[in-house]
Amino acid sequence: MSTGKTSFQDDVLRLYAVIRNDLGMEKGKCAAMAGHGFLGSFLQAQSLTPEVASLYSSDLPGTKICLSADLAGIERAQAELQEAGIPHYLVVDEGCPNFFGGQPIITALGFGPAIREQVKPITKRFNLL
Repeated sequence: MSTGKTSFQDDVLRLYAVIRNDLGMEKGKCAAMAGHGFLGSFLQAQSLTPEVASLYSSDLPGTKICLSADLAGIERAQAELQEAGIPHYLVVDEGCPNFFGGQPIITALGFGPAIREQVKPITKRFNLL
């Protein structure tokens, strides 16, 4: 008998990275920022939701999704993730002299692991990278 509630066993856990699409980053830089987002979010999940992190890591390498948004979209998503209690990590490039004039800048947002239905209200606004 179904309770109508979604459990983590009902869907695949995914890590998500939303990459800034308004900075003109090269593909390699985007990949690095996504990696920082995935790892940062997973480490947050190990602290905040260890049972979810454990479930995700039991199926490594795990599913990962890359999306794109502008800064406003990333900031809105971060606020919604915070409110929903979903682990997330804001990636700030700390001012590498080769990028962004050496100034710290938000480049990405990682979140999850989460099932699709948990984050669909957030991810539906974004395009795949």
